Amino acid sequence: MSKVCEITGKRAMFGNNVSFSINKTRRRFNVNLSKKRFYIPEEDRWVTLKVSAKALKIINKKGISAVLKDAKANGLVK
Repeated sequence: MSKVCEITGKRAMFGNNVSFSINKTRRRFNVNLSKKRFYIPEEDRWVTLKVSAKALKIINKKGISAVLKDAKANGLVK
């Protein structure tokens, strides 16, 4: 499964581990994702989304219906 937020579209970044002797090896910075169920009262159903911590804050602020509408418009959610 891909590590991509379904609301914001955030994905893993890549960078370097840097040791004391300044040897550089590649590494990934993963997104802080969690699987969460949301109830949509307009459609009277539950939806399971993989969301980042930032997306949870956005959902708490705007509401799940408005956020899903924006995500569909941006092509992130089907």
